[in-house]
Amino acid sequence: MSLFDMTGQVALITGSSRGIGKAIAEEMAEQGAKVVISSRKQDACEAVAAEINAKYGAGTAIAVAANISSKDALQHLVDETRRAFGKITALVCNAASNPYYGPAVGIEDEQFRKIMDNNILSNHWLIHMVAPEMMERGEGSITIISSIGGLKGSTVIGAYCISKAADMQMARNLADEFGPKGVRVNCIAPGLIRTDFARALWENPDTLARSTARSPLRRIGEPEEIAGAAVFLASRAGAFTTGQTFVIDGGQTVSGS
Repeated sequence: MSLFDMTGQVALITGSSRGIGKAIAEEMAEQGAKVVISSRKQDACEAVAAEINAKYGAGTAIAVAANISSKDALQHLVDETRRAFGKITALVCNAASNPYYGPAVGIEDEQFRKIMDNNILSNHWLIHMVAPEMMERGEGSITIISSIGGLKGSTVIGAYCISKAADMQMARNLADEFGPKGVRVNCIAPGLIRTDFARALWENPDTLARSTARSPLRRIGEPEEIAGAAVFLASRAGAFTTGQTFVIDGGQTVSGS
């Protein structure tokens, strides 16, 4: 059996109707997992689940819409996952928000709170809804999709970067807390990836050129290039990995240029 095989696993992935989350769901299904597609809109979730079921067999994926800002909606998501598949073995907290672009002096309190609530508090809620059953079984993986923004300063997405740094610390804290019960918690910190979420940074050729000029690979990443790391962390391949942040950014954060 491959180290990356996920047969018998049930993966719940938030923000998985498009972009990085969708790529993760597709790759986990490719490796044999049952997957739960979740984002705000049920029809978008159902479309992705239908694609996966058509490719990998009926019953591979289900669609459960959830607004991550609602604790009740997240609990419903967890409950429906357990009702359909009986358990959750891998959680990927991918959904996030960034409603403000500009200097910190201009951000409204409500915008700042929304970023912190959706990018930190919602992960806290969802993880603690899922972790107890994992610890009871003595195994499980939790992956938070952070960002290289959590490792750098920013003059335009500062609050978002603060939230992503907090995600990294959350992973370290919970890895320490859950590890003795066999549950692993890690982060993935992507650089610029070709998603709708980051469209403003890559759609304009001039902006794209500036964004990639300091990256050794001189290009942006594709969603599936993040999915491989998520599979690693959820599979036996990552069984001795916890509390870590995997930076996948084409080398941008190490470049001195």
